[in-house]
Amino acid sequence: MTATTDRAADLHLPFERPNILEIAPLYDVLRREAPVAAVTTPAGDPAWLVTRFEEVRDLLGDKRFGRSHPDPEHAARITHAAIADGPSGNYETEEADHTRMRRLLTPAFSAKRMRQMGEDVQGLVDGYVDTLVGAREADGVADLHETLAVPLPVAVICRLLGVPTDDSEYFRDLSDRMATFDPAADAHGAREDFGRYMAALAEQKRSQPAEDVISDLVHAQEEDDAYDYEEMIRLSVGLLFAGHETTVNRIGLGVLLLLTQRERWDYLVEDPEGRTDRVVEEIMRLGAPGDLGLVRYAHQDVEIAGVTIHEGDAVVISINAANRDPQAFADAEEFEPEREERAHVGFGHGGHFCIGASLARTELRTVFRTLATRLPGLRLAVDLDDIDVRTQHLTGGVKALPVTW
Repeated sequence: MTATTDRAADLHLPFERPNILEIAPLYDVLRREAPVAAVTTPAGDPAWLVTRFEEVRDLLGDKRFGRSHPDPEHAARITHAAIADGPSGNYETEEADHTRMRRLLTPAFSAKRMRQMGEDVQGLVDGYVDTLVGAREADGVADLHETLAVPLPVAVICRLLGVPTDDSEYFRDLSDRMATFDPAADAHGAREDFGRYMAALAEQKRSQPAEDVISDLVHAQEEDDAYDYEEMIRLSVGLLFAGHETTVNRIGLGVLLLLTQRERWDYLVEDPEGRTDRVVEEIMRLGAPGDLGLVRYAHQDVEIAGVTIHEGDAVVISINAANRDPQAFADAEEFEPEREERAHVGFGHGGHFCIGASLARTELRTVFRTLATRLPGLRLAVDLDDIDVRTQHLTGGVKALPVTW
């Protein structure tokens, strides 16, 4: 077991939060008094929690930390989920593997490619907004989650990766199950099923390649002896999971942020074309999916904020807390699209900056610009406290989002 095993911690993750739009008040205390704090993870193991913006940003770009571990069988675990639960990848080859992954995926997820996809995304959004309008019940209420927030990112990532949209219900269920850290859930069984599904799809692409990302990955694996087949399947699973799950949640959180305080929504409605970009960046900063953070392991002894993190120690990087750091953002808890500070870490930082950031921005900008233009009278149909949210789940989010107009 790693050095953190012998370290007792009275702080147990996750911290209780007031509601889906606010994070636990304890994070503010930790940022001021213990920006690198000893905690116990939901899996019961010791870890370090990093909460202050400066340390979070630096750590995200620090090559002395990685997703892999020199002794993965004895590494601290974060949750009982089957994704981002502990170490991943090969300790000896992690950096080379990451470089290859970025090289393979950068063309598919480039800003230029996303701009080219803009017209397709707009067509999809228009269609799903039509569905939202048509789904209104007799009481005038429709579920924006199921009619827009979920199907849009699913359709976009399916097109990009080359995944049949007819399979969306199946892999959505697998995604939800493998990101659940309730010990009673069969998260790892769902991960195995997801791997088998992606392996079958990869073999189909091998015999019938197309112009999509999965076909590109299969071809790259055939051409490179160092590119492990299982690694390729894990990457495919990760792309499909992250490519829809995170954007689904950002749409839901964005709608809640805008509609719970009417002046925010009115600000966007007054000028959707000119203000959407700034609104989306503030949604990315303030939206707080999940209650944990990114997981890294120290590859050598490192001192951060006066604390020595030993080789092999687990580190939980709180993006949610960093993006609300008053030392980095004026009136950090306020939704302020006109703010001067733009350098949030909602998409990460450094060499691990989210490769799908341009795709997410394209989808979010199109969704909120279209909603503000077509449904200026949009409002929540229930109080915030009555929104059904996912708990004990890696990415959190809502289960339904009743709206009316």
